[in-house]
Amino acid sequence: MLKYLSKSLLLVAFSVVILCGLYPLGMWAIGQTVMPFQANGSLLKGPDGAIVGSRIIAQPFTKDEYFQPRPSAASYDASASSSSALAASNYALRDRVARMLGPIVKYSSGPKAGQPVAPDIEQWFQKDSFQGAPHIVAQWADLHNSLAQAWVGADPKNGAYVDAWTKQHPAIVAQFVKDNPATPQPKAADLAVVFFKDFASANPGRFPSAVTKNGADGKPVTTLEPVKEGSDIQSIYFDMWRQDHAEAQIAQVPGDMVTASASGLDPHISLQNAEFQLDRVAAKWAADLKLDPAAVRAEIEQILQKNVQAPFGGLAGEPFVNVLEVNLKLRTRFGQPS
Repeated sequence: MLKYLSKSLLLVAFSVVILCGLYPLGMWAIGQTVMPFQANGSLLKGPDGAIVGSRIIAQPFTKDEYFQPRPSAASYDASASSSSALAASNYALRDRVARMLGPIVKYSSGPKAGQPVAPDIEQWFQKDSFQGAPHIVAQWADLHNSLAQAWVGADPKNGAYVDAWTKQHPAIVAQFVKDNPATPQPKAADLAVVFFKDFASANPGRFPSAVTKNGADGKPVTTLEPVKEGSDIQSIYFDMWRQDHAEAQIAQVPGDMVTASASGLDPHISLQNAEFQLDRVAAKWAADLKLDPAAVRAEIEQILQKNVQAPFGGLAGEPFVNVLEVNLKLRTRFGQPS
């Protein structure tokens, strides 16, 4: 018995030493010797020498001076890599893409060729009535209950805003409970549709959106207020505007600009996507530095071309650029954005 037990223990010890010690140590040594950059996370440093991110993991860039990556269903969280998993037939996918298109798309032909669609979306939205029906906000909430409910839960300020409205309109809440006996104690999300219908009636041509102002102490304070223009209106109501203006000729947008990758962490964008963003990036840098926009654009175009990659040396696939690498080149060339 002891003979077999000793052999078993010897085998366990041998396996632990090999599999938990020598093998990992060997892999670490090979990695540090043959490919140390990749073995240490493909980390990139900024002009000041500080690590700013990984070459193989996307991160968000919000300033107009920088190129922006593909949208991420994982919110660029490397520990939660995932796709959106939305089917083509799911309206949530159409809504998400439409929200990204609203603020950026332009007319492709006609008297407004090259001009953004966003101002026309705002003007259309501000109408007190829409084809003789209730205001656009009420229609949107009624047609897309889930989107109205998602708006309530998207930000604690939204939920608090609806909660405050609930206390001010007990009669409407009571009628909702009467019409929905299965929900005797409705939460803010349950009341989303009736809230938006009442809001549209009281604030025609407006939408509750975050507005930042300086408070009494001079510090910025963000509150929800009825607004008639802005990115929320441009994005949320682009799809309804598009359906009401089916004849409008809209410029095509690169697919990877509005669709998430399978991992949600793709660090690259297509060259076509980068070229689409080039005017915005160049114009902002030129304004910040008070330089000639055409000269800045040409310089950034050169940076893009020097950083273009393609599968198999360009023999197959779409040419692309690494967003973090290109933005670091911009930072090195032009400095810190204002």
